[in-house]
Amino acid sequence: MMNTRTQGYIYVVITMCIWGGFTITSRLNVLWHISAWDIAALRFTLAFCILMPILIYKKDTAFLFKKQPFILAMIGGVIYCLTCYSAFLYVPAAHAAIFLNGCIPLCTALAGFLLFKQPFDQHTWLSLVIMLVAISGMSFLMYQETGVAFGFGDLLFFISAIWWGIFTVLLRQWKLSAWHSMAGVAIWSAVVYVPFYLVFLPKQLDQVTMPHLIMQTLFHGIFVVIIATLAYVEAIKRLGAFKTGSIVTLAPFIAAIIAVPLLNEPLSGAILCGLIGMGIGALQPWRWFMHQDSLQQGLDQQKQRQ
Repeated sequence: MMNTRTQGYIYVVITMCIWGGFTITSRLNVLWHISAWDIAALRFTLAFCILMPILIYKKDTAFLFKKQPFILAMIGGVIYCLTCYSAFLYVPAAHAAIFLNGCIPLCTALAGFLLFKQPFDQHTWLSLVIMLVAISGMSFLMYQETGVAFGFGDLLFFISAIWWGIFTVLLRQWKLSAWHSMAGVAIWSAVVYVPFYLVFLPKQLDQVTMPHLIMQTLFHGIFVVIIATLAYVEAIKRLGAFKTGSIVTLAPFIAAIIAVPLLNEPLSGAILCGLIGMGIGALQPWRWFMHQDSLQQGLDQQKQRQ
């Protein structure tokens, strides 16, 4: 039997592989001519077809009629996916690691402060300073190299980080289970978005080869929506919030490096500056020298009381 820590690391590896794969496959959509409208519809449709029968079989559909799953689906499902997938059409995968994954911790902290008056801790302030320096250095170098500091895709990634930050704070505040959160987002996203997509939005699925279409649908509909969510939550239970979050945040940065030879994407000095700076700010490596994160301490205190 594996101990709890080993199980936690296995769940972390699963999550990392899927999160890193999300960055690579989302960029592949550009090469394979799969639009943001199409991949979002395929993702939500497949997840709906898998999850809805399970909920009906378990007679566990009552939670869907509460406002919380619907709001989470609109923010962390429909709007987030459309802005994120669209961003990959304009900029390389490395930009996703910088402006999406790198900015998510800060956007989450900012959303917590604005929505629920949750104060910044000292680690957040230090991360903010590091990231601002990294972004400033990156923008200066990019302007020197290309004459443009930021692109439209970078803006879309940053907006996506804002949506995900709000989603994370609401999810934490409302204390929904991992299963209900994941199922609610997937099902309501499909119910709202897919009919709108079928009636109003442009489609270019006829330009996509069937193997590419099947691969992207299975990966984004099953692995990203279902497996990664559940694995991430199980890892947090076993390793704590900070350690899990720090490790899995590495995945998009690693994927950005892999995309250089795999997708023949450029890795300039400006991008390298952004990756290193945003990676340090997001990972907060200085906290690894602390004994435990606050969540883990709370769990240990609960065990002692029992």
